[in-house]
Amino acid sequence: MPVSISVIRVIDVAFEVLVWLIIIRCILSFVRHDPYQPVFKFIYDVTEPVMAPFRRLVPVVGGLDFSPLIAIMVVELVRRLVYAVLVNLIR
Repeated sequence: MPVSISVIRVIDVAFEVLVWLIIIRCILSFVRHDPYQPVFKFIYDVTEPVMAPFRRLVPVVGGLDFSPLIAIMVVELVRRLVYAVLVNLIR
């Protein structure tokens, strides 16, 4: 039983890290940086597969890209669904 709870916690933390990486990417879009620097490249490589579909669906409005906001909402929704399913599997 403790192993199952720790697996759920690891998955939960992974979703949380993804949300924070999306937020950091948004902040980086306002700051001049070298996209080829390893840390920044890692952030872009991890978040791009999540954000790209939303960027294609949601147009830029007034120079603002709302795809990160929608991506965070969807990631949080998936996080809660996965958490609920895993908790029900343990019981």
